[in-house]
Amino acid sequence: MPSLAGLKAFEATARQQNYSAAARELNVTDAAIRQHIRGLENFFGRSLVVRSGRGVALTANGTRLAAAVTSGFLTLQTGIEALRKDEETRPLKIALTPAFAENWLMPRLGLFWAEHPEIEIELSPSLKLADLKDGGFDMAIRYGRGIWPGYHSELLASAEYVVVATGAFLADRKFKSLAELGKLPWLFEASRTEHQLWAEERGIDFHAGQNKFYPTNSLVLSAARAGYGLSLQAYALVERDLEDGRLIKVFSEDPGTLAYYLVTRRERHKKLVTFAEWLKENA
Repeated sequence: MPSLAGLKAFEATARQQNYSAAARELNVTDAAIRQHIRGLENFFGRSLVVRSGRGVALTANGTRLAAAVTSGFLTLQTGIEALRKDEETRPLKIALTPAFAENWLMPRLGLFWAEHPEIEIELSPSLKLADLKDGGFDMAIRYGRGIWPGYHSELLASAEYVVVATGAFLADRKFKSLAELGKLPWLFEASRTEHQLWAEERGIDFHAGQNKFYPTNSLVLSAARAGYGLSLQAYALVERDLEDGRLIKVFSEDPGTLAYYLVTRRERHKKLVTFAEWLKENA
């Protein structure tokens, strides 16, 4: 195949019947247009364009090629416009953890739709790490330190660790140190190894007999709200519980760079930029 740039130069020249007009349309020099035409003529071994007054005319071979190239570009344009239309109308697909979806995003999503009813959002909660390139996702909300090579990440919400429980569970208990809390029932997500490390580093027996384990953090939070024990959570997930008094903060700790991040591919379309900016404003 000849170069796409050469075919574009030829198509513009055939339509405009003038080198200078074709050059202005493609924002290049006359010399560049002439060079592309010569390249095509060398490729086919045939003359395609001849001088005609102040402009140019097509040879018989040039006329045949112009018809084929014009038809090809129209087909490309139709396909590109169709794909762009699909991109504009399809919902944004967001990957995130079930706990973040339930406890942080869902209570706020109604506010987004009130401002942007034209943008549909499709949430895909999962504990698995979503593949943004091959999974069809526009964005992932991930917990970590913000470093995912090949992707763009922006801080969304702090993952400040807080130990929470209901007022009824705590009753009038007084604690002089975090280690003393190890005597009470703790509620853990079974698969969260970082919580196990956190507990062990602070003298809390992760596997103590009084502790209870659940398959998801959503169930852990439900158990904590029901007053079954203490729970270690990211502040963003229990912010509203603390504001409403459903849970009480017993202990807090800054995790450093650990936080929730917006993770996207480098290129982002208009709808995704709108949603990302709204998320950051509301965080």
